[in-house]
Order: sequence, then structure tokens, then C-alpha cells
Amino acid sequence: MSEYQYYEFVAVDRPLTTTQQGELRALSTRARITSSSFVNDYQWGDLKGDPRAWMERYFDAHLYLANWGTHRIMLRLPRNLLDPVRAAAYCVGESAHSWTTRDYVILDLSSEDEDGDEWWDGEGRLASIVPVRAELAAGDMRLLYLAWLLCVQGRQLGEDEVEPPVPPGLGELSGPLRSLADFLRLDQDLLAAAVEASAALTAKAPSAAALTRWVKSLPEPDKDAVIVRLLCGDDAHLRTELLRRYHGRSVGEPATGGRTVGELLAGGETRWAARQRLAEEREAAERARREQAAAVAREQRLDVLAAQQEQTWQRVATMIETKKPKEYDAAVELLADLKALSERDRQAPAFVRRVRLLREEHARKPSLLDRLDRAGLG
Repeated sequence: MSEYQYYEFVAVDRPLTTTQQGELRALSTRARITSSSFVNDYQWGDLKGDPRAWMERYFDAHLYLANWGTHRIMLRLPRNLLDPVRAAAYCVGESAHSWTTRDYVILDLSSEDEDGDEWWDGEGRLASIVPVRAELAAGDMRLLYLAWLLCVQGRQLGEDEVEPPVPPGLGELSGPLRSLADFLRLDQDLLAAAVEASAALTAKAPSAAALTRWVKSLPEPDKDAVIVRLLCGDDAHLRTELLRRYHGRSVGEPATGGRTVGELLAGGETRWAARQRLAEEREAAERARREQAAAVAREQRLDVLAAQQEQTWQRVATMIETKKPKEYDAAVELLADLKALSERDRQAPAFVRRVRLLREEHARKPSLLDRLDRAGLG
């Protein structure tokens, strides 16, 4: 099987300049490059560039996958919208880490599954995940907690380490957060264990009246600065920044973390075991239902056969005379039904005598005798 790698980068906050597009084209002649994206896949080669450097210089989001089991997501946010210290408090292992440039905080999340045999198509995958940037920029810390949980899942933390603050809403992930969790193969039982300490989301969109009162309360210099930034048109996060000022630091304050890594892992394992038991019980119930239905159908078939025994024996004889393999198989099936009927009606000795006579009559047909032997009609 050939290697397959898929790279996708997108610029969200501002388009790539002509110069930047030219720089990227110099590194790849076959990539699909636009003012907002770079997409390429490789079956024999590799990207002629460092994704980390590209994120620092060009892009706001990056998705990578390879058919040997690597899934990777990178996200870039302005430093004024994501506290580097807070990001580092959650991104603490190989599966999730962060770094800071002069202007940005960049998150790097990855999942490895060398034994996995699923095949992911990268096309369109990043589009379903990118909106998590806006959620994080608005103060929603759930993405950061999922990043920390990914490190727990990878056994990259000591079992005595205590979890960071738990944001509200883990039990009601948005579509983009769910897409991210699925892409990174976050264990659903571990997530369910984490949800127990997560409060429900309570933040609501502010009314126009409430926003009007708040805007009137702002100092005049702040209003002037906002209008200038709006007119300049190069601040993609202005609305998000203002709403964060209105709401406070974040959308719902996180609950104080207190559980250890070991406790979360044990909680996930308990839920996995419970799901397995439930699945086994359902499977056993379904198997019993199928067996009961088969038994009823078999009894009905034997009832019909009981009224046609002699005709059935004659059909068996006719099929055998054809000397055709398929007819032999059909004859053996009928004989198996006749045997079951004889056992049910306590006529087994009579059946055995007739089969013995049949075998003697066709002793020179080894193919037929072999079929009878394999069907237990010796």
C-alpha cells in the first residue's frame, strides 16, 4: 500500500498577499493555492516546508493526516484573544502543546493510531473544524480542555496530576468541537467522565437594549478607537473582542479542577466496561430472539413435512438419480429435515433404516456418500 499524506492550510483573518502566494508556489508546483488556502496531497513525496513556520507566517489553521495513523490540527489566534499562559496550562504533552510568537499563540494537537485501519478523506474536514477558533477567541475554553484530555488519553501525564479548571458545556459540544474531537479520536468514555464536573452553558446573546446601555457607558476615547479600527477594516476579531469585554473574561467561568488524571482514566474505563456489558446483553438478547424465531420457523417447516414424508423421500430419490452435485446437496438438505422430523416424532429407528438402505443402494456414488457423512447421515 502506498503512502498517503494530506495537507491543508487556511488563512481566516486576512487573505494571503500576492507575494505570499508566490512564496508558497515556489515550494509546490502542484498544490491548490488561493488567497485563503493551500491544499496538497502526496503519495510518494512530502511537503517542502515546515508547517510550524507556515503557521507563524501565513495561516490561521492547518489539518494534516497520513494513512499510517497520524491526525494533526494546528490553530493560530492573536495573543490579545488567547492568553499564552492559559493555553500552556492546558496544552501540556506531546498530543497537545502550544507556542507563542510576537503576535500569536499557536496550538498544535495530534493523534496517533498506528493500529487503526480507518481511512479518512481530508477534503472538507478542516472546514468543519475551523469555527472552533472563533469559539476560543470568544472565551470558550472547551477546546483547551479537550486538548488537555487528549494528553490524558495518551498517558502523557502522571496519574497524580490534577486537572485544570473545567469549562462549562463539555456535555453539549458544538458541531465544530465535535468534529475536532472525532478527528483527534478523543475517547468518548473519557470525555463522559470529564463531563461530570462541567456545568451547563448559561451564556446568552445580549439584547440590543443591554448592548446599548453598555456602549453608552464606555469612555469616549474607547469608542473613538473602536470606530477607527472598524474603518481600517483589518481587525477580524473586533466584534469578538468587544463581546468578550461585555461578557467578561470568558463565556462561563470554568469550575475549579480537582480530579486527578488517574481518577479520570478510571472513570473512563468504568464507562467503557458498562457499555461493553450493555452491548453484550443486547447482543445476547438479539441472538436469543433470532434463535427463537428460527426454532418456530423450523417447527412450522417440520409440520408441513410431516404430512408429506413419502413424497419427500421420493423427491430425494429423484434428485439422487440425476447424479448432479447441486441435486445431491438439495437431497441431503431434505434428508436432514427428515432426520429432524423423525427425532421430534420419535421415529428415529425407522429413519436410520431407510438411510441405510439408501446408502447401500447408492454405494457406488462416493460424492453422495461423502455429503451424507458430512451431514451426519452415516
